[in-house]
Amino acid sequence: MLARLHSAKSGASGAGGFFKLASIGALGLFCVAASFYAAPGLAGLAGAALALNMLAIAVIDWRFFIIPDELNALAIGLGLLAVGFDDRGEKLTLALDASTRGATMAALFFAFRFAYRHLRGCEGMGLGDVKLAGVAGIWLDWPSLPIAVEIAGLGALGLILSRHVQAGRALDPLTKLPFGAFFAPAVWICWLLARL
Repeated sequence: MLARLHSAKSGASGAGGFFKLASIGALGLFCVAASFYAAPGLAGLAGAALALNMLAIAVIDWRFFIIPDELNALAIGLGLLAVGFDDRGEKLTLALDASTRGATMAALFFAFRFAYRHLRGCEGMGLGDVKLAGVAGIWLDWPSLPIAVEIAGLGALGLILSRHVQAGRALDPLTKLPFGAFFAPAVWICWLLARL
């Protein structure tokens, strides 16, 4: 999957492409620094890895409407590894809690996907978003999960509304939107806020 994305035509060249890459790089550096500020040591390293992973997912989903399985799998592995850096409880219990949250979130998103397809007759959410919900469950505690979904939903809705207002046209409920581009950053933001 990543090889196909790498070989895909980007459409970004020249000064505009350089500016976009520089902006993404600067944002990545800021997120890494913020992660270490919020959680020094190995926990900060895990948060920095999460930040870069979520940034990659957001950029790829924004451009190609797909979330690579490799990036979701990496985020899940990093999340379970990060449990070992958590000093807020017994490691096995923390790992089981994280796995339970991840499975629950993935199941809820899959149920939403199934219900939407059944009721509307078309896809409303990709499987990459379902897997990303599992990532969110592993990285975030129960109180942070609905906040991350809300941040992502409001961000996506705000973008759709602003685009329709600017274009002067009615809202189309079937507008295609890369939800992962909003959900992935929301996961890291909620991780950061929990550590601060």
